[in-house]
Amino acid sequence: MGVAGKRRWGGLNTLTNTLEKIPVSGEVAVGIIHQLRQAGHEAYFVGGCVRDLLRGIEPGDYDIVTSARPDEVQALFPHTVPVGASFGVVLVIEEGQSYEVATFRTEDGHEDGRRPSQVKFATAREDVCRRDFTVNGLLLDPETGRIIDYVGGCQDIERRLIRTIGEPEARLTEDYLRMLRAVRFAANLSFEIDQQTFDAVKRHVPAIRRISAERIREELTRLLTGGGARRGMELLAATCLLAVLLPEVEAMRGVAQPPTFHPEGDVWEHTMRMLELLPGGVGRKADACLAWGVVMHDIGKPCTRSEDESGVHFYGHVRKGEEIAGAILRRLKFSRAEMETITDLVHCHMLFIHVKEMRSNKLKRLLRKPRFDLHLELHRLDCLGSHGFLNNYEFCKTKLAELATEELHPPPLITGHDLIAMGFRPGPIFSEILKVVEDAQLDGEILTGDEARRLVMARWGRGVLGSGLFF
Repeated sequence: MGVAGKRRWGGLNTLTNTLEKIPVSGEVAVGIIHQLRQAGHEAYFVGGCVRDLLRGIEPGDYDIVTSARPDEVQALFPHTVPVGASFGVVLVIEEGQSYEVATFRTEDGHEDGRRPSQVKFATAREDVCRRDFTVNGLLLDPETGRIIDYVGGCQDIERRLIRTIGEPEARLTEDYLRMLRAVRFAANLSFEIDQQTFDAVKRHVPAIRRISAERIREELTRLLTGGGARRGMELLAATCLLAVLLPEVEAMRGVAQPPTFHPEGDVWEHTMRMLELLPGGVGRKADACLAWGVVMHDIGKPCTRSEDESGVHFYGHVRKGEEIAGAILRRLKFSRAEMETITDLVHCHMLFIHVKEMRSNKLKRLLRKPRFDLHLELHRLDCLGSHGFLNNYEFCKTKLAELATEELHPPPLITGHDLIAMGFRPGPIFSEILKVVEDAQLDGEILTGDEARRLVMARWGRGVLGSGLFF
């Protein structure tokens, strides 16, 4: 029986190695292959799209491999981008979508553990044999549905196994990122890692430091958002990659917590349970900032844990967690926007404990935060990963439903220009004044501009006379 023979897109027939049908989303890519073949070239689908089709899953993109040289590909199609022409890679743009078309090639001399020093154009078999894992080494003729399997990839899909093409040592030393990719594929696909491949990863773990922070960040993010995030983190720990890449996360293992609030166990187990609840898989990806927020929301606990006669404490773990999270995000070269969102998730995750006692202005400021949906979901996962009580989560949802947009974001009753007109000299005090006025507005204590001006003069008018704050 095929791996996905009864699913929507057909599946693998283990007797004839054929695919029953290509989804509509692949029709443009099929047209590119047809055009290459009409010009006398070999052309096939390759890699992850073939793997996904055989598993009954619609691919997110379609990669094409061909005997045509880059200049021949560019001559055939009116809209192309030579993103890696020296490596034989050209993007073909059709109907607003880009399709990677790569010339069959072999690679030699990966001295830096990433880039080949020599690339030669080659045959289809040679091209497949230079690739990373057997499940990514399949070719598909979309016109006949025939699968070409030089490496045992079909069998490994059925066995749900991630295994290198050829000797693990050779494949991993060509690009050390493949160690991390092995873990990511095993997690996202719910496959096992072949024992020889696993052992080779463990032997070469220190070499992951040779890979750029950007490439590591992208692989880790895919691991966390593509399904199986808990298993992915556990595999990172088992291979020792976690200790090298994220030692701050590794430090959460064995850090005991008060059983009253955390009956599930230590900080690591709590975080793993939250990761297990993240969405991911076919057609669903977890939000990347949320996933990293889950990983790092309690990252300050290992270094702030203390214990006395009253129990276990983590005083200051939020502030320390922000510092540690910021250092990790900078190390992995996240964008500034991503860093701000993720560190804010860490900063705010404990505020939900007090939402029912908050003053109206503080609660409204929390509810109207940018990406509050992520904050609320992190809190939900935090609860489900520990005691399971969702009272405060439901309270916030109710408040959001009750409060109109204007109640959360009321038009300002007073502005900086108004303060200048009242005689105030522009300066840092403006921010303080405007915040106090808005707090009173959010609390319902003032409703008009006149009331706002009276509040300002009552609080600051007499105290600043002669202080230089007035013109």
